[in-house]
Amino acid sequence: MTKNKLFLTNTLSRNKEEFKPQTPGKILMYVCGVTPYDNAHIGHGRCYVTFDVLYRLLQFLGNDVAYARNFTDIDDKLLNRAEKELGDRLRYQEIAEKYIKSFTQDMHDLNCLTPTFQPRATQTIDAMIDLIQRLIEKGHAYVVDGDVYYAVRSFPEYGKLSKRQLEDLQAGARVEINDKKRDPLDFALWKTEPEGTFWKSPWGYGRPGWHIECSAMASTLLAPHIDLHGGGMDLIFPHHENEIAQSEGVYGPNFANYWLHNAFVRINQEKMSKSLGNFFTIRDIFKEFDPMVVRFYYLNHNYNIPLDFSHDGLQAAEKSYKRLVRVFEDVNADAITNEQLQQSSIIEKMLSFLCDDLNTAGVFGVLFENLDQLKAKPEEAAMVKRFLNIVLGLTLLPLKEKIVEITPGIQALIDQRETARVAKDWAMADKIRDQLRAMGVELQDKKL
Repeated sequence: MTKNKLFLTNTLSRNKEEFKPQTPGKILMYVCGVTPYDNAHIGHGRCYVTFDVLYRLLQFLGNDVAYARNFTDIDDKLLNRAEKELGDRLRYQEIAEKYIKSFTQDMHDLNCLTPTFQPRATQTIDAMIDLIQRLIEKGHAYVVDGDVYYAVRSFPEYGKLSKRQLEDLQAGARVEINDKKRDPLDFALWKTEPEGTFWKSPWGYGRPGWHIECSAMASTLLAPHIDLHGGGMDLIFPHHENEIAQSEGVYGPNFANYWLHNAFVRINQEKMSKSLGNFFTIRDIFKEFDPMVVRFYYLNHNYNIPLDFSHDGLQAAEKSYKRLVRVFEDVNADAITNEQLQQSSIIEKMLSFLCDDLNTAGVFGVLFENLDQLKAKPEEAAMVKRFLNIVLGLTLLPLKEKIVEITPGIQALIDQRETARVAKDWAMADKIRDQLRAMGVELQDKKL
């Protein structure tokens, strides 16, 4: 289906642009992964489901895609967690292993395809040291007592991704006491550590800064110039801005031709954070909702619009997803080929939305408008099911029945509702029914 043109909102230009890879039919895509010091949260879920759909779509359109998503397995957060949990910051790899395994399971449960490459920062140290050395040689970095810093003012285009001016950044910069940096805006490329710990470098023992890791992994596994770089909106500044400065400081423009960022997940109109007590891991949500319902919920909201995450929203998504499962339950789509999918006018409409900046909400609008028609057209239903399987990543398998323990509190509500029904207080009966439904209890009424 290479005839379909794909349009994406490029953060670099702030415009929706036609996506044209450097080499037609071959795409290099890098997405920033997690720092594995804790279980992945629902914001991570949204990000990686978004880029999984893009990965699937690019392949569906006939492209050969090299997709890299990294693990930042050396970082202050990991060292602090190791110190707190294990009493030794140097045991950070044990923490990383635990949460890489957890993240991998979460992605599997969400039916995200495995990327072509899943590099770990600790496996790319030599490439980072080489990149830092070249930045020093080109006058973009300097050494102070074993630390290496990037000289932000040496890169005139700094701020082009985030649209920030150096003067504004300077005004907001906090100058630390005894700071070794020449300029408050400069950032660390290499951090000195005690002799014999971490990695040996031309500047002494130490470890890499966060930003240099992605520049090195992207250029090593993909190329110095890639087609698309993605991640959450929170990474635009400073992380992605610094990646550009590093990579283009050595290799010249453009590090990435397209930058794609998904919007935040919010709870009650606020950005999710542990400090606000509104923090949910993916695993927290899986305790109550099937992973496919969670994936479907994410995709009902366009990636570049903030998602106000709610229990009610998940329940509504579950109801809609169950409807899809019922419609496609007896439809066999295993033998359908990509060529056959071109025969479906419904898929053509769905694909046009998906190729318009990943408008997944529009895709589902077309789908639900045509559900009744699909029931009467088994051949086209098979095609649509196949499209939902391979491009949207929805398995459409029947959901496991939830087992709800009838606690004394739940039984009391059931009894109160029955009393209200006998008294023909239908408003109260409906209110209690909704309350029970929110608790996962569905009642089947008998005639009075």
